[in-house]
Amino acid sequence: MVAQGFTVDLNKPLVFQVGHLGDSYEEWVHHPIISKGSPRFFENDILELLTRTVWWAIPSVWLPIVGWLVWTSLKRGGGISELFLTLLGGIFLWTFLEYSLHRFVFHMKPSGYWANTLHYLIHGCHHKHPMDGLRLVFPPAATAILLLPLWSVVKLLLPFTYAPAFLGGGLLGYIIYDCTHYYLHHGKPFKGISHSLKRHHMDHHFKLQDKGYGITSKFWDIIFGTLPPKPTNKIK
Repeated sequence: MVAQGFTVDLNKPLVFQVGHLGDSYEEWVHHPIISKGSPRFFENDILELLTRTVWWAIPSVWLPIVGWLVWTSLKRGGGISELFLTLLGGIFLWTFLEYSLHRFVFHMKPSGYWANTLHYLIHGCHHKHPMDGLRLVFPPAATAILLLPLWSVVKLLLPFTYAPAFLGGGLLGYIIYDCTHYYLHHGKPFKGISHSLKRHHMDHHFKLQDKGYGITSKFWDIIFGTLPPKPTNKIK
């Protein structure tokens, strides 16, 4: 517990401060600081480095893995058309995971020091500093750790031949998600689907944090009734 009225010092490493906000954390984290600067998270330089990832690291690291997974299914005897459908199935599953993680994990209501700290690390920092370009995509090391249990489930549920391609599809969906997310924050689309998605996502950040959880599409927001009621101010 920290005395009432605790104030975060933005000039010091943030991660171990935010937990002290207590019940005020939720309000604090949803008042964004609009700056392309990247605030310091940790005093330790190695930990700090691990929190920063350039966007192009995601396709550079994971696209070869996607290719290898699809090739593995092909070597196991998978047909081209079946592999294509399996890949699409993995991408489609990712869109559901994208929505579900964003809504139910990233937007959980934390309570207490460690819950606030964890929430800030996994998503709160993005809402507080939405233009921090080095913390928009998920670090590859963390993704690799999460892939291990996911692969175990996929192997258990899917045929031997097509399990790698399905995981590859999910991973490809993730790559599309992270690159799209970066573009929606730092790109300047003027029309079309990309403009609509940017407006959708900016509304989520700055107007309706409890709506608009989809990043790469609005599909699951429509299905589950979390689509913002109408577009707000025009993006500049």
